Amino acid sequence: MSDRFASMQASLSGPASSGFSITPSDGGDLPETTRALYVGTGGDLSVRMLSGETLTLSNVSSGSFLPLRVNRVLATGTTATAIAGLV
Repeated sequence: MSDRFASMQASLSGPASSGFSITPSDGGDLPETTRALYVGTGGDLSVRMLSGETLTLSNVSSGSFLPLRVNRVLATGTTATAIAGLV
């Protein structure tokens, strides 16, 4: 399959080109820092931002795309499920 954008530099404002499922964990970092998160089933989302700050987002809607650079989704404080990291 042809990719007309293959020679272009990836940017944070561009679309994600890869992703992975996330199981919230208080002790384990994600395999990659995200450019965005997808939340399949809504609820609260507790994350550690790339800057090191911990932040809880309340009442995130199902089907949300959140443009967040995070390196951990914490189990404590997270009730949202079906979370994916987009890179």
